[in-house]
Amino acid sequence: MPARTLRVIAVSMALAIVVGTGVAWGKIRSFESGINHISPMALGDGGEDGAIDILLVGVDSRTDAHGNPLSEQELATLRAGDDEATNTDTIILIRIPNNGKSATAISIPRDSYVEAPGIGKMKINGVYGSAHFEKLVELVEKDGMDKAQAEPQAIEAGREALIKTVASLTGVTVDHYAEIGLLGFSLITDALGGVNVCLKNPVYEPLSGADFPAGWQKLDGPQALSFVRQRHDLPRGDLDRVVRQQVVMASLAHEVISSKTLSSPSTLNRLQDAVQRSVVLSDGWDVMEFAEQLQKLAGGNVAFATIPVLQENGWSDDGMQSVVRVDPTEVKDWVDGLLHDQDEGKTEELAYTPEKTTADVVNASDINGLASAVSQVLTTKGFAAGSTGNHEGAPVTNSQVQAAKADDLGAQAVSKDLGGLPIVEDASVAPGTVRVVLTADYTGPGSGLDGIDPTLSADPVAAESPEVDPLASPIITAGSNDPECVN
Repeated sequence: MPARTLRVIAVSMALAIVVGTGVAWGKIRSFESGINHISPMALGDGGEDGAIDILLVGVDSRTDAHGNPLSEQELATLRAGDDEATNTDTIILIRIPNNGKSATAISIPRDSYVEAPGIGKMKINGVYGSAHFEKLVELVEKDGMDKAQAEPQAIEAGREALIKTVASLTGVTVDHYAEIGLLGFSLITDALGGVNVCLKNPVYEPLSGADFPAGWQKLDGPQALSFVRQRHDLPRGDLDRVVRQQVVMASLAHEVISSKTLSSPSTLNRLQDAVQRSVVLSDGWDVMEFAEQLQKLAGGNVAFATIPVLQENGWSDDGMQSVVRVDPTEVKDWVDGLLHDQDEGKTEELAYTPEKTTADVVNASDINGLASAVSQVLTTKGFAAGSTGNHEGAPVTNSQVQAAKADDLGAQAVSKDLGGLPIVEDASVAPGTVRVVLTADYTGPGSGLDGIDPTLSADPVAAESPEVDPLASPIITAGSNDPECVN
């Protein structure tokens, strides 16, 4: 299931904080001592630059990491039901480069229709289960092995198939594997004191147990599980659920990286118990080296993204299943570009969207309606509408974009969309806001020289419909105390 996986990155970051807060080295080692370790054959051994690529998998399991069944009370609390399943409903590829500039978590929607090596085209969340079933049949029916003895090998076959499929889709060789079930997400969230989230609108969806008001709120483990498991009644279906997973991960990662949460012995003990009961890790991790790499990170340099999607409500080749259509070539190119930019520390630039900037527009010319027309242009580009009116500040001789800092990303984006206006640093402009000052020299969009009548007031319909790709998911960072508000 979704979120359990999310926790694994928080656990890893937790180790970095353990080191940084001077907790005994033995405490770090104790995290590993009770964890179920595995040895998938399909794993790589790291890139030439020392980067680590980790596949985090959330399994729809009704057992803990050691195969022990969950209690009736735990199943009820998690709203898990009794049906056993082998679907992998959360699949996230994480890159932690050796240079310490960034970490990147790339989500793959559960219904992505992909080519599974040796199996064929199918939803990626079914690859694990399909390979598991085929291996179990082979061992039990053909080789006469007892089912209980065959099960570990069947599980291993499922993991191997998923690792190979993710590598084939993304072009990234997986070095480490982490797996967590339903219980793990809840336990680790509670161990860290809950998670902060923000919703654009209230939700009530009984199947997942999601029942939350709009706005910022802190969720405990079972609530957070409902939050990330909801699929129905979301505007973009599974794509919105993936974004929910990412904001939960970002919030927890921010908490772990930026605070002293894990300097508390009681918190560490709770986290250790949760991890040892719920997490499966591949062998071969150098925990100390990994922790040292994570220590270099700042929360703002941890990015969460989703692979590009062609069609959210597409169909399989045989027309029998509703799937998420993706282009493997596009996915590989996108992943390569994202990881390259992240390797250069461009997280903030990648995560920027126009809606994060409020654009005030003032008219310092004699052209009536110019500020309103330009404000409309910016609103349709996705910028938040600010105030409009006549310029009343110090005289200006040319059109310009004013911002608190000259390198403000919002100012750069506004400047570009208005034809390359110069950016002027002005401490009176609030952070997150830009002020566009228009003089008689302005000839960009909305000036009337591009076919738009500047005397027309802003179109309220256009203002509510910015140019946004409905299939594009935002890139979310772990650098803010305030979580991103989502559907």
